[in-house]
Amino acid sequence: MSSNGIRDRALNLVKILPRLTLGNLKRLSEDVKKPKNRRRDRKSGKTHGKGHKGQGQRMTLPRLGFEGGNTPFYLQIPKEPYYRNHELRKEYVPLSLLQLQRMIDLHRVDINHPIDLSSLCNTKLLLVDWERKQFGVHLTDEGAEHFDAKINLEVQKADEVSIAAIEKCGGIISTRYYDPTSLHAVCNPAKFFARGTPIPVCKVPPKDDLDYYCKAENRGYLAKPEQVLEHRLILAQRYGYMLKDFESEEEKEMLLMRKDPEQIFYGLRAGWVVNLKDRCILKPKETIHEQYYKLLEESA
Repeated sequence: MSSNGIRDRALNLVKILPRLTLGNLKRLSEDVKKPKNRRRDRKSGKTHGKGHKGQGQRMTLPRLGFEGGNTPFYLQIPKEPYYRNHELRKEYVPLSLLQLQRMIDLHRVDINHPIDLSSLCNTKLLLVDWERKQFGVHLTDEGAEHFDAKINLEVQKADEVSIAAIEKCGGIISTRYYDPTSLHAVCNPAKFFARGTPIPVCKVPPKDDLDYYCKAENRGYLAKPEQVLEHRLILAQRYGYMLKDFESEEEKEMLLMRKDPEQIFYGLRAGWVVNLKDRCILKPKETIHEQYYKLLEESA
């Protein structure tokens, strides 16, 4: 028989057969196990299906993983130091330069204003789940050769090639740490403002992250500006490009805009409450509240 005849028969068979629905789904006969009859009568015997003298009859089975007194299998395997304290490690959502350029081309982010974690999360193209111990965004170098935007970017981690690609176009990049309380507010500002909670003070990075954000080569927000400028020149010489000058005063003001170490939103201070319904900002006026947030900023 030719292949065309077999194909026609198969198509006709598919047309005749009923469609697969939830009503005609059935389990396989091998999967269905009949329950054992353990009635107290002659047919089931005097043990009623429980057997003779043992753990199965007395329901004293050992715990899961017990190997009859031998060393269990999971204790014989040596420990792997790579997984040490894995539950405490911080995760960072990867963001490539190609994805960032695509956001800029589609006008999902405004390059005329500084771009921080709030701007990236408001695009709905990037999700940072702080409940899964995701502490921000890690900028990767994928698409570095196609990136050509002049921006003021703030991320949590960045590679050297990514930093060079942004500074080659005349932009500025900085890395910043957010504690879990501040991260909850930054990732979804509208939801946080709707609660009517005062803006928190951003805390200092822990010991394992403090060294990273104090280094100028990482463009840390706690590094000295003089050291950052020096490392910008070093990176430009290493990758062979010239640092661009600012074209106007407005562009210079935008690119040099920075947050204070205790500040999490541009233009908003700790202790302020944003009222979305009345579209106003409520600031603390009593001296007790002002002293409280002043002490928090000094401690941070």
